[in-house]
Amino acid sequence: MSPTAAAKAVPASVRQSVSAEEWKVRTDLAACYRLVAHYGWEDLIFTHISARVPGPEHHFLINPYGMMFGEITASSLVKVDLDGRIVLPTDYPFNAAGFTIHSAIHAAREDAQCVLHLHTNAGVAVACQDHGLLPLNQSAMVVCAMLGYHEYEGIALNHDERPRLVASLGDKQALILWNHGTLTVGKTVADAFLMMHSLQRACEMQVQALAGGGKLHLPSEAAQATVRQQAKGVSNLGTMAWPALLRKLDRIDPSFRD
Repeated sequence: MSPTAAAKAVPASVRQSVSAEEWKVRTDLAACYRLVAHYGWEDLIFTHISARVPGPEHHFLINPYGMMFGEITASSLVKVDLDGRIVLPTDYPFNAAGFTIHSAIHAAREDAQCVLHLHTNAGVAVACQDHGLLPLNQSAMVVCAMLGYHEYEGIALNHDERPRLVASLGDKQALILWNHGTLTVGKTVADAFLMMHSLQRACEMQVQALAGGGKLHLPSEAAQATVRQQAKGVSNLGTMAWPALLRKLDRIDPSFRD
């Protein structure tokens, strides 16, 4: 089956067709899409976030290709396997380039339960700067401790790129795709989102600092080393912030839960 071929006969109720554990992941992933839209990080329909479905099958959920991120709901997410076959019937296809990127990481990294890829202005701007992300501030220094880089090879339609993408990511939680965008992974949707939030802010601050035109002041090597060490001990921030973000979405529009 083509990775972009849509299956039909959508179940009357997706929630009744999946486990409670899968529904929880669907709700969190739909919330992540809505948050990306809320913060203005979307690129129309052209980026993607995925999350592993609990179970041994390595199925994962990804956005229905053609829907804006602000429209996505828990029920509308497309479930696929690592070979690009749609598992649960849907009226929508999925993005072939998105499948290439996400299937590679989900297959290689058991801990990468969520993979988040964006094309924000600031993220792409930094991905076009030869020095990459600079350790200009606290957010950037935290991210730099967990950041890799991947060379641009064209639109991600070539499955032969997958092992090189996985090698570039290694055991890190964030990746700058040169001339392309940003990517983060996490053990949960919350963790991947919080890492992207830090990476995005670091990119925005770098672009603004460079635009100021003045000489940049970088922290000392000792301070950078301290932050790298401190960042290793940072955990559960996603778990702490995620409930507040869900409450924020519920106030704005709770339909992501549908």
